[in-house]
Amino acid sequence: MDQNTVKRRGLGGEIVEMLRKNIRNYAMYIALAVIFIVFQMLSKGLFLTARNITNLINQTGYIAVMAVGMTLVLIICQIDLSVGFAAGFLGACAARLLVMKLPMPLVILIVLAMGVTIGLIQGLIIGRIGVPAFVTTLAGEFIFRGLLTLVTEASGTIPINNDAFNALSNGFVPELFTIGKYHGLTLLAGAIAITLIFVMEIRKRRDLIRYNFETSSLPLFIFKLAFFSVLIGALTVVLAGYKGISWTIIIVVVIVTIYNFVLKNTRTGRYIYGMGGNMEAAALSGVNVKRTLIGVFASMGCMTALGGILYSSRIGSATPTAGMGFELDAIASCYIAGVSTTGGIGSVVNSVVGSFVIMSLTNGLNLIGVGISYQYLIKGIIFICAVALDVRGRGKKAIN
Repeated sequence: MDQNTVKRRGLGGEIVEMLRKNIRNYAMYIALAVIFIVFQMLSKGLFLTARNITNLINQTGYIAVMAVGMTLVLIICQIDLSVGFAAGFLGACAARLLVMKLPMPLVILIVLAMGVTIGLIQGLIIGRIGVPAFVTTLAGEFIFRGLLTLVTEASGTIPINNDAFNALSNGFVPELFTIGKYHGLTLLAGAIAITLIFVMEIRKRRDLIRYNFETSSLPLFIFKLAFFSVLIGALTVVLAGYKGISWTIIIVVVIVTIYNFVLKNTRTGRYIYGMGGNMEAAALSGVNVKRTLIGVFASMGCMTALGGILYSSRIGSATPTAGMGFELDAIASCYIAGVSTTGGIGSVVNSVVGSFVIMSLTNGLNLIGVGISYQYLIKGIIFICAVALDVRGRGKKAIN
């Protein structure tokens, strides 16, 4: 950006201009800040307590991993409506296997393999036979709802008494040392996270300058680094003051790291974005679109299985209604996070933040006693606003 222009606008003006040009990417952060402020006031200070924030993060885990898989599906202009009851069914399968006294690691591997198989089957039906994804996955929703009922009909709720399994969504990293009254490992992890952000952002900026790409001014760059450092630092202190980092956070961070690397740094990631941008052009350029599509649905099946495992672990049981509405939360998380309705645009990191927005809204509404009926109304309004924002943004770019 021209330095004279920066001086005329000032830092405040440049921030406004950055938000205006990238409203799709920053809208969820603005929404999250508004949600936090509003519910902190309405709940009389209960929303931002260490206990509630920790519970909120653990509640978000199963939707977050499903949103990661759904991001890839939406990028290639497909959809998966079956993930809700598929997650409930796979979680119930995990509960049944644990009741049979199978070792927990083996149970997790079996359920994840089942999820991949489900995704492969749906991908083959869509990619090879040519049945539209909407129809295939809608049929899958009916099928997995029936299978969930079959698995749980004998006893209804299936309790899970395996402490190690339940710790996946309820347990915390051990407190090896403390710093004052704070969880030492959590503070260390927060410091490492801030350091990594500094290193990656500085390296990214240096590369942009080296290849003469447009980049933000130095004051704005410093402001962004300071903003995210303060945000991560505050969250770290809050978590360290309670029980520290939960295993849910570890699982989500690992999944996001793997998927983000695949999308940003591998040929497969370029194929996925290319298919979303223009399926025919991708095929003509040599991309095996059918194989990539099947792989994306297999990935979605794996994340669905992991979501089912985390949900069953969270509530300590499998129920006949598990999974209801999960697909709506996962899809809404992606669109709120800026995944384009026309494909080709999306980020797994943003989708996880989007899932945090959705679950923060649910958590806050529950905290102030809003009924479930009104919660669905509010979510629906936010969902349509997110899609409208995407459509309007694309329309303005097309005009320009």
